[in-house]
Amino acid sequence: MTAAGANLRFRKMHGLGNDFVIIDSRHRKPRVTEAMAKALGNRNCGVGFDQLAEVFGGGSQPLRLKFFNADGSLSAACGNATRCVAWMLMNELGADSVELHSDRGLLQCLRLGDGRVSVNMGVPLLDWRQIPLAYEAETLELPIAGNPAAVGMGNPHCVFVVNDPEVTNVEDLGPKFERHPIFPERSNVEFVAALSRQRIRMRIWERGVGITRASGSGACASTVACARLGLVDKRVEVVADGGTLEVDWTDQGVWLSGPTTHVFDGELTTGFSSEING
Repeated sequence: MTAAGANLRFRKMHGLGNDFVIIDSRHRKPRVTEAMAKALGNRNCGVGFDQLAEVFGGGSQPLRLKFFNADGSLSAACGNATRCVAWMLMNELGADSVELHSDRGLLQCLRLGDGRVSVNMGVPLLDWRQIPLAYEAETLELPIAGNPAAVGMGNPHCVFVVNDPEVTNVEDLGPKFERHPIFPERSNVEFVAALSRQRIRMRIWERGVGITRASGSGACASTVACARLGLVDKRVEVVADGGTLEVDWTDQGVWLSGPTTHVFDGELTTGFSSEING
């Protein structure tokens, strides 16, 4: 981070405890770096977040998003962060919808009222090359311990169907499968159980973050995996540790809906910039 990054304003938001820092780069340079994202993501010495979302474009240019995990690594998709950014932009524009672009593709977002936002996360990626996997395998039943399903939502997901997510040792199993060799780009890991045809319980280990209270792309991947296995319908409620998201897998893509919360706005200081620069 250079001196130009000092006194940079940011917004803190969350979706069911899945928390984000949003930096608006529509009218400023330089861009966020991995080192800056990692420093900001530190919950003791920075601001703390699960993901950072940077906003680009506007005016005659399409609005774009770039996502960083708490460890500074990049992510192509983040459903709850997308919903939070969409809420911010729709309020600013006085609109009930907004289109955002990311490495995942075009994301259509709709205002539902009471701080709730829906985003179309796109068609799930089910071919092993798209997810991606390190080698050809049946994505509904990977040839690894536990036989999880693999789903791509712009980021790779490893979905385990378990008897009881409440007693699953996510802290131990999550990092093991995040870095399993079958996932060359690492993976987000979900542990799920179908409570009914319309309801899923999910716990999450996020790539580059750890255990999180919710995950938008994780909820989408869990729904797709469970629906492909015949355990649930394509429209379900997904219960995470932080609350409930709604997912609807349609022919046009996977729609993710839920609440957003604006926590506070802040400003990075010159001292913080100096710490990053060493």
